[in-house]
Amino acid sequence: MSTTEPSRRVALVADAGFYVGPPIARLLAARGHDLVIGNPAAGLVEELRAAGATVEVVDGVRNLADPAAAAALVHAALQQFGRIDAAVAFSGRIVTGSFLDSSLDDLRTAVAGCLEAPFHFLRAVVPVMVGQGHGQVLVFTSAAGARPTPNAPLYSAARAGATMLVKNVAAEVARHGVQVNAIGTNFMDFPEFRRAAGADDPAVRARIEAAVPMRRLGTVDECAAFCMPYIDGTSGFTTGQFVAYAGGWA
Repeated sequence: MSTTEPSRRVALVADAGFYVGPPIARLLAARGHDLVIGNPAAGLVEELRAAGATVEVVDGVRNLADPAAAAALVHAALQQFGRIDAAVAFSGRIVTGSFLDSSLDDLRTAVAGCLEAPFHFLRAVVPVMVGQGHGQVLVFTSAAGARPTPNAPLYSAARAGATMLVKNVAAEVARHGVQVNAIGTNFMDFPEFRRAAGADDPAVRARIEAAVPMRRLGTVDECAAFCMPYIDGTSGFTTGQFVAYAGGWA
C-alpha cells in the first residue's frame, strides 16, 4: 500500500467515462485531490495527472448493480491510498412507459439499476468512512423521484427509493463524521437523457425545454461545479439532503 501527501484528499469517482463523471474528476484534480476512477474517458487520465493528481484506474466497473464493481473500486482505493475522503456515483436505468402497460420485469429492471446499484455502492464505501471517522458521499438519484413523472412511473418510484436510502444512511452515520447526500438531476443535455426523451429531434427538444422553468437543458459541466461542496471537503456540515438539479422542475 502506498500513501499520498497528507494535504491531498483522495476521491473515488465510480464512473469517469460517462455523464458528469469526467468533469467532476477534472474539478477534483484541480482542487488538490488524488483519484480512483472507474472506466475513464479517453485522454482523461493524462489530463488528471497533468493537473497534479495521482490516478488509480479501475476498469470494468460501470455496472454498480453488480456488487463486485463497487467492491473493486474501494479495494483499489485502499490498496493505493489507504483511505477514501470522498466518493461519488451515479447509476440508474431509465424505464419508460405507462404503469398500466408495465410488467414485473420492468419494475425489476428499474429497481436493479436505480436502487440496488446505489445500495451496493453505499455498502462498499460507507463502512470505510465510518472506520476513518470522516468522509463525504454523493449519490446521483433523479429529480424524477421527487414528483410524479408521466411516462416513467417505475423509474420515478425506484429513484425515490434511492433518495430515501441516502437519507436513512446519512442519519445512521452522521455521528461518525460521514456525510451522505443526494443530487437528483433531470433535463440534462447528455446522450442517455436525449435518447430516452427523444430530444435529439429538435421539435421534441423544444417541447421538453418548454416544460423546464429555465427553458433549457442543463450541462454536465455546470452540474459538476454544483456538486463540489458535497465532495471537495469545503463544506462539512450538510448531510442527509436531496437537491433537485432540474432547472426548477422539482
